[in-house]
Amino acid sequence: MNYDCLIVDDETVLADSTAEYFQLFGVKTKAVYDAASCRTFFKENTADLILLDINLHNESGFSLCKELREQTQIPILFISARSGNDDKLVALNIGGDDYIEKPYSLSVLLAKVKVVLKRYAKKEMMIYQDDRLTIDVRAKQVMVEGISMKFTSLEFKLLVYLVQHANQVVSKQELFTHVWEDKLTQDGTLNVHIRKIRESIEIDPGQPSYIVTVWGEGYMFCGASK
Repeated sequence: MNYDCLIVDDETVLADSTAEYFQLFGVKTKAVYDAASCRTFFKENTADLILLDINLHNESGFSLCKELREQTQIPILFISARSGNDDKLVALNIGGDDYIEKPYSLSVLLAKVKVVLKRYAKKEMMIYQDDRLTIDVRAKQVMVEGISMKFTSLEFKLLVYLVQHANQVVSKQELFTHVWEDKLTQDGTLNVHIRKIRESIEIDPGQPSYIVTVWGEGYMFCGASK
């Protein structure tokens, strides 16, 4: 299930009341109260934004943020009663998108969340477009010269991951870990999927211009991420 917002805060009353308030204004929200519950949430659900407290019982929101940043680039807004500049700098330097001090106004927080969600949705909707190729993540659609191409969910996920890391070499092991979520996947399986993608999007699959092989290292999507 996809949620607009996930709140991770050990102040259960505040987390629940914030989630309930957001729901009233059409922002689908789930509240969890510790890092372990956050990890469990993402095994079965997705969210477009995270509100993350720094103090989470026996774990730190900072360490959880670093962990999440290895898996996702969705916006993370820290919410905390800690007002020191050092905390704010740490939060932003490890991948946080904003830092909101408690106590906060529910209406102001909601306004901030809506702005970020709107900006993120616009960014993620069309991650790549040129005169020939269009990749629309929200619609899970790939268009080549105006024609919709058929992709399996795994092929689409693989293509999107490469595009999100456009003009960077992505190792096979990284693809196994983040696309297949299985470090034991074999090279042959990856090669077959890459070939199928090339057959759909390349002018000449034998001499690809979008997905190029970097011998001994991995693959690279050549283009500009939108």
